[in-house]
Amino acid sequence: MSAAFNDTIHQSIRLKLMAALDAEPSGTALDFARLKAIAEATDGNLGAHLNTLDAAGFVTITKEPVGKRTRTLVAINPAGRAAFRSHIAYLQELVDSVGNR
Repeated sequence: MSAAFNDTIHQSIRLKLMAALDAEPSGTALDFARLKAIAEATDGNLGAHLNTLDAAGFVTITKEPVGKRTRTLVAINPAGRAAFRSHIAYLQELVDSVGNR
């Protein structure tokens, strides 16, 4: 895997979300409320960012009934993990190249 910039992941809220999801072992899902706290986003804003990550094929979103409500769970998938780590490697290479000047 070579390092590559990823415009979808680079946006600050999506970067926070992907970092949190990547930190979970074996693609363990985080619930919407936890991700909302991590991203410091509103419900609507978080939903839009999750939809973007889902459309890019980076996360899996599942909804499960809990009483009269629905619980939204989000997990990073293998494509998302690879894209996130490649983006982070790109950023590290960028930092390293600036430091070597």
